Order: sequence, then structure tokens, then C-alpha cells
Amino acid sequence: MQDFDKGRGALALGHALALVTVIIWGVTFVSTKVLLEVFTPVEILCTRFVLGYLFLWVLWPRRLPRRLTAREEALFFLAGLSGICLYYLAENVALVYTRASNVGVIVCLSPFFTALLGRFSSSREPLGGWFFAGLALSLAGVGLICWGGEKEVSFNWRGDLLAASAGLIWAAYSLLVKRITTLSLPALPVTRRIFMWGIVCMIPAAALDGFSVSAAELLDPVMGGNLLFLGLVASGLCFVFWSVTVRALGAVASTVYIYLIPVVTVATAIVVLGDPFTAPVVCGMVLVIAGLACAQGADALIRRVLSRAAH
Repeated sequence: MQDFDKGRGALALGHALALVTVIIWGVTFVSTKVLLEVFTPVEILCTRFVLGYLFLWVLWPRRLPRRLTAREEALFFLAGLSGICLYYLAENVALVYTRASNVGVIVCLSPFFTALLGRFSSSREPLGGWFFAGLALSLAGVGLICWGGEKEVSFNWRGDLLAASAGLIWAAYSLLVKRITTLSLPALPVTRRIFMWGIVCMIPAAALDGFSVSAAELLDPVMGGNLLFLGLVASGLCFVFWSVTVRALGAVASTVYIYLIPVVTVATAIVVLGDPFTAPVVCGMVLVIAGLACAQGADALIRRVLSRAAH
């Protein structure tokens, strides 16, 4: 009975942390949009991940348990370059050109990009008809959100394409992280190592951008608060939350919560930024989530059937 109660407690904690995490991640797009009123995309990127990196040292003040080989270090470098530097740079610049709600929804198509890249990688994972049906639904939803009733499409298409490229970059990062997890290293120092390489890769962009963040800007309650939110909470603390979530619920059940991120982003953008709340936007959100759930649910069902058939 005691073990049963502990199991229920772990599940409850996992669901609670998952909900908190996706809400925070959904708000990050709006938070970044607010910061763009004062800072450049590169300034936000660098400040956010330096704060996150330092915070991860506070959470885990120890090094990796062993020395990495050159091949393993190359994996960490590529993960930092793709998932930290290029992904967030594309996302931040996209927010300059288009609405936060657009970016939040389009970036969440990354599971499709991951599956497509995985199909052509060494794993050669098969893609069924349900996957492409889900992809079609989600793309239709993205079209409704981005262009349904939009009068200034010429202004938005740059940001929408950058958001799509961010989703593709995240897919490549996900495959790299999948390989890194096979090294059986602690999650927190692994993430910190990826953050470190991401920050190193940001240095050329910061030099070209003319990085200049003043103390007055950092001490401004709105600007400083949003930077602390992105660096400490969204980049540092939420990683810990998500690790507990995946451990308690499993990877498949945890992924379902990811589909709430675009809903949170759009709702927050409507309230904070005044983004339009129209029928096409609502229908688009429903289609995107339905498409993601369709592809993910069908994939999980196929895997269960194949697993049972094998036994």
C-alpha cells in the first residue's frame, strides 16, 4: 500500500510539473517579444543562456564524471551549435518579424521534422499514413493561424519561415541529444555542457551584432524580470522539472503535454501583446494539436502492436 501511494504521488508530481513546464515554455515566446523592444535577438540569446549556464552550476556544482572523447565532445559541440545557438537565434529573429503566436505554433511542428530526419538517418524509422495525415492537419492549422485573414502577409512571411527553420534545427538537435543520451551521463551536467558550447558559438554573432547591454537595462523591472525568467526559470529550472516529468510519466505521456505549448503561447499573446483572436486562429490551433496528436498517437499504437507481436 505504501509503494502504491508513492507511485501515485510520483505520477501526480509528474503531471503537475509537466503542466507548469509547458505553461512556462509557452510564455517564453511572449516574454522574448517583450524584450525585443529594448534588446537585440543576440543580446537576449547570450544573456539568457549565460544566466542559465550559471544557474545549472548552482544546481549541480560538479563536473562530468569522466573525460569525454573527441568524438563525444564533437556531439556536444554540434548540440550546442544547433539546439542553443542556431535554434534560439532563429526563434528570436523570427519574433522580430512576426507574431509570438505564429512562432509558438510553427516551432511546435518540430516533432514532424524530427521524424522526417530520423527516416533518413541511420535508424531508418518507418513513417506510416497516420504520420502524413497528422502532418497535413498541422500544416493546414499553421496556414490558418499565420495567414487566415491576415492583411499584411508580406510582413509576416519572413518570421514564419524563420520559425519553420527553427523547428527543423530543433529536430537535428533532438537527434544529436538522442545519441548523447546513450553515453549514460548525468542529465544536468550534460545540459550544462551543451549550454557551454552554445554560448561559445554565440560569441561570433555577439561580436558582429555589437553586443551592448547596460546595467540600467538589466535593472529595469520589466526587462530584467523577463531575462531572469528566461534564464533561470525557462532555461534552468524547467529542465529539472522536465527531467522529473519524463522519469515519472515516461517519454510518450510527457510528449502529450508539449502540444499545450502553442495554446499557451497564443492565449498569452492575445492577452499581453494584443494578438488577434479570430475564428481562423482558434481553428488553426485545434488543427495543429489534432495533427500532432494524430501522428504521435498512431506512432505509439504501432509500436505497442509491434512489441506485442514480437512477444
